[in-house]
Amino acid sequence: MADSRGVLIIGEGAVLKGEVKSGGQKVEIWGYVEGKVSASEVVVQEGGQLFGSVNSDTAEIRGHIQGDVRVQQLIQIKSTGHAAGKIKYGRLSMEEGGELSAHVRNIPPTIGGDLDLTVPKGGAVRITTADLNALDPDDKPEDLHFQISNAAGGYLALSSNPKLPVSSFSQADLEKGIVYFAHDGSDAQKARFNVQVTDLSGSNSGPAKTVNVAVRD
Repeated sequence: MADSRGVLIIGEGAVLKGEVKSGGQKVEIWGYVEGKVSASEVVVQEGGQLFGSVNSDTAEIRGHIQGDVRVQQLIQIKSTGHAAGKIKYGRLSMEEGGELSAHVRNIPPTIGGDLDLTVPKGGAVRITTADLNALDPDDKPEDLHFQISNAAGGYLALSSNPKLPVSSFSQADLEKGIVYFAHDGSDAQKARFNVQVTDLSGSNSGPAKTVNVAVRD
């Protein structure tokens, strides 16, 4: 997150959950925001996602916005923009291809985090939400389940039984800090596993992503 000449920027890949008060600044979103946003101007760039409540003078939507949105003056929905939920505005400008809907749709989960770990040879490392994270504004952490596949050089386990490999765990488990990657002691300098997240409705995060694990002697 950066502050540049009166613009509060949530950069690509950044995740922000909570309240954003810009103090009259413009808020520009390239990443993921879940919560409450108050600003003079809100811009959601293509690829950006904003879920929650919004109160602004103007808004320009090139990405996705969903929730309780109040724009006092002009809201512009560009050709790549999607706005859904309770949308109130003074004036509306919408390009061909843009979408505006009162229907709040289920948001499929996405995977966040840097997807990189380091583990001692033959040891174990706790996986944090900075390493791996499920992003989904309309599901509880316990309803977001990671499925593990193609593990190489080790296995996933929970702290309650560190010797027992597991094939799945929840976002709630990650937030509790009880998910570990255990190295198998082999000589390879790298290990890995693939993950996909599914929410309560059955929607998933798309093709599995790889978490890379560096092995330290």
